[in-house]
This record gives sequence, structure tokens and C-alpha cells, in this order.
Amino acid sequence: MWKEIAGGAGLAVVLYLAIQGYNILPIIFLVALMYVLMQATGLKGISRRFATVVPASVTTVTFKDVGGQGTAKKELVEALDFIKRDDLARKLGIRPIKGILLTGPPGTGKTLLAKAAANYTDSAFIATSGSEFIEVYAGVGAQRVRELFRNARETARASGKKGAIIFIDEIEVLGGRRGQNAGHLEYDQTINQLLVEMDGLSPADDVKILVVGATNRADLLDPAILRPGRFDRIVRVDLPDKEGRLQILGLHTRNKPLAEGIDLDKIARETFGFSGAHLESLANEAAILAMREGKEVIEQRHFEEAIEKVIMGEKLERRPNPEDLKRVAVHEAGHAIVGETLRPGTVSSITISPRGGALGYVRNSPRDEQYIFERRQIEEEIAILIAGAIAEEVFSGSRSTGSSEDFERAVHLARRIILAGMSPYGIVDPQTISSEMMSRGVNNIVGGQERRVRSILARYGSLLERVSAALLEKERLSGDELRLMMGRAEARETALPIKVAMKLRRRGRWRVARRSWAA
Repeated sequence: MWKEIAGGAGLAVVLYLAIQGYNILPIIFLVALMYVLMQATGLKGISRRFATVVPASVTTVTFKDVGGQGTAKKELVEALDFIKRDDLARKLGIRPIKGILLTGPPGTGKTLLAKAAANYTDSAFIATSGSEFIEVYAGVGAQRVRELFRNARETARASGKKGAIIFIDEIEVLGGRRGQNAGHLEYDQTINQLLVEMDGLSPADDVKILVVGATNRADLLDPAILRPGRFDRIVRVDLPDKEGRLQILGLHTRNKPLAEGIDLDKIARETFGFSGAHLESLANEAAILAMREGKEVIEQRHFEEAIEKVIMGEKLERRPNPEDLKRVAVHEAGHAIVGETLRPGTVSSITISPRGGALGYVRNSPRDEQYIFERRQIEEEIAILIAGAIAEEVFSGSRSTGSSEDFERAVHLARRIILAGMSPYGIVDPQTISSEMMSRGVNNIVGGQERRVRSILARYGSLLERVSAALLEKERLSGDELRLMMGRAEARETALPIKVAMKLRRRGRWRVARRSWAA
């Protein structure tokens, strides 16, 4: 009402000045300019603008719809039970939880978990992002925080809910460490207002509010946010393991027609490092590939190609000239042969079809998922990385720029060996080790693996030529096709039956058998 009174009074003053003969054009121009600026900066109509950013909804997502996060779901449900069973919690003297922080890599299901939490507690769900609170003008972010909590209470009352969950994605933008932005207090005022609102939450409120934050950079958050009484629980939402990936694939393929004999277990094994979002994209891309071919069901090969598309991107139309294509084939054959020699059964596919920024690609699927590594395993990875360049040198007498990324990764792994105390230097201080000492250590590690790779490729010289020729003909070889070619080569070399050679290779016993034969 006061806005209408002020507007009427202002109009009356302008009319009075006009009647008195004053030039009112500058006043009109100034008022119009102020109105445009307020509309553009959000200083006017904050509630209206922010309400569109924070929509209220009743979510239908349940914890059954979130796959591969058994530990995170268990911990989250335990925390939510304090809210759901607040009578028992009060009897036991349990302080109500005000905030839960979900932290983990992107695409692991943090937003889905927050929606499932709202469904589990029968609460209204209000979602926003940390970036929506930051403005150039001081005070805007703080008012938006107040408006957010007010909207949550009003939404819960309007929908007949006793509680509301406020989900803030990218909370590190809103709740970053204070004092980082010199001369600009807007950030600090905004986070201060969030802390005040959370401190003001009481079990006696008619609407119980729970704040759920999500971030993949918990290290950027202000310590005041993480202290007990604000975000009481920190739930880690990690990348899923093999069983988790299989569960997620089952969720994302339940509404898709699959061909008989589809092996989702194999797909889960070959998608190490994929998040839930990656797996959803994988299932969707496989369906798109089937539709392009006019198929009514999704086949195993569609999933295989979809894996490569999710990792590397769509196939490119550009084609290298025949000489460069041959070099690419030799390069990828070198990676594959050394990889299969050092780690039998791990090569999934080899391709020389350009995808993304790569002209060729070897996809590996580890036999076992590992989170800690010995020096031997890191050295094997270095050998596989530099094998492409050495194969080019062995085959054509020179290397190319196509190996630059492989070398960068190999050097990074060599540095990792040194800094982890696994080199002859022993335990070193990263801050005090000299660049000369580091360079010498890296050269020794990489040089040793270079000699190892040359020895392997010297033994498989004719096989390198056959694999690269097969790649030039087919553009793509499966891991099974590579292993069959290697088994035939080894059977010829030792005069063993090919089935015996293949069996020894699958069991990783080929090197032992070869030494026995040579003796």
C-alpha cells in the first residue's frame, strides 16, 4: 500500500511543478533511468524474480530411483529419521539437524538424493543455486536468502506440509570463505545472512526447515558453515563401483527394449570412472544408435559404441591422409600390444576412427577396480602410454606430435612415483626437491620403461604390422580379436596349440610359460 501512496504523492509533486512552470523533463528522464536500472539489477521486484528461480514442487523421486549410492543413502536416511521421528528424537535429547552437505564429483546424484529426501520426509522441496544469490550490489544476496527461507515456509503451509527442504546446489559460490573478495562485502553479507537464518531454525517452528547443500569443492566452503549446529552431516557421494554402475544401468534401461543376451555386467565392468550422469547418457546414446539403424531393440554393440562416444565424443568426418592414417594405426597397435602383454585381458577395443580431439583410441577395462597402486602398476601404465610413440619409431623410424599428451601423462605418473616415496630417493619433500633432481628421477623411470617397451615390440614386430594392417582395413578391432591375433603369434613362436596359448594368456601366465619354453 505504501508503494501506491508514494507513487501518488510523487505524481502529484510532478504535476504541481509542471503547473508552476518548471521544466519537468529532467525529472521524468531521471525517474525512467532509475526504473530501468532497478529492473536490470534486480533491486526492484526481488521477490518476484527470485520466486521464479526457486520453484516449489512436490517431488516423486524416491531412494529406489537413486542407484549406486548405498552408503550415501544409508547415511542420509539415518539423518532424515531424526526429522521424521522427531518425537522420539526429542525424548532422547537429540538436537535437530539443520543442514546436510552432499559432497562429491559432478553427476553422482546429489540432486536426486535431495529430492528423494524431500519425498522420504514428506516435505516441500525448494531448489536453487548458489550463483543466484550473488549480485554486484550489496544487500541483494542477503535479501534473497531471507526470501528463500520465507518462500520455503509459505510453500510448506500452502501444501499442508510440516516441513520443507531447501536444496542449494553449488553452495560453494554462496558459502565460500569470507575475506576472499577484498573491497566487496556482498559475498560476506550473503553468507552471514545464511548463517543467521540457519541459526534461527528452531524445533518449535510450525514448519521444520532442513537445508541440503551440494558441492564438489567442499574445500572452498567457509569453516563457519561446516561447524556443528549448521551443516551437521557431511555425506560423501562418490563415483559408483562396478556393482553400483550395474544397478544404475538397470535403472536407466528399465524403460528401453534390450536385445536378448545383453550383458550389462560387462558394460558396468568397462565403464570404470563413469558417474551416474555418464551412465544415463550411455543408455540414451545406445538407444539413439539403435534408432539410427532402424532397430527395434538395443544390442550389445550399440552400448559398446556408446561407451566410446561418451568418453571421446561423436565420430568426425575428417580423415587423415593415408600416410598419417597408417602412422595412427601403428601408434594404437603399439598401445594395445604392450597393454595386453603387461595386463592380459584388459584391452576392450582399438579404433582409428577420429573422435573428439583424438585420431585413434585404445579403450581398456581394468580387471579389478583399484584405488591404491604399487610402483610396478604405475610403471606398467607409463610403458603403455609411451608404447605408441616407440611403435611409430620402430615401424617408420621417427616419432610424431601425436604422442605429446601420452608423454605428459607419463611424466606426471613418474613424478607421482617420486613424490609418493617409491623411487630410490625415498621420502622427499615436494617443496624442497630440486628441479634437477626431479628431472633426473623422471628420466630414469621413463627411460627404464622405454627399454622395456622396445623389448616387447621387438618380440612382436610382425604382429605389430598385422594388427595395424587389420586396423586400416576394419578401422576397429575388439579386444577379443587382438587377443586371438596375439595367441596365434605366440602359438607359432612356441609351437604350442593355439587353445593352450590363449588359455595361458587369459590366465596371465604367458610370460612364465614363455620363459619355461625358452629354457
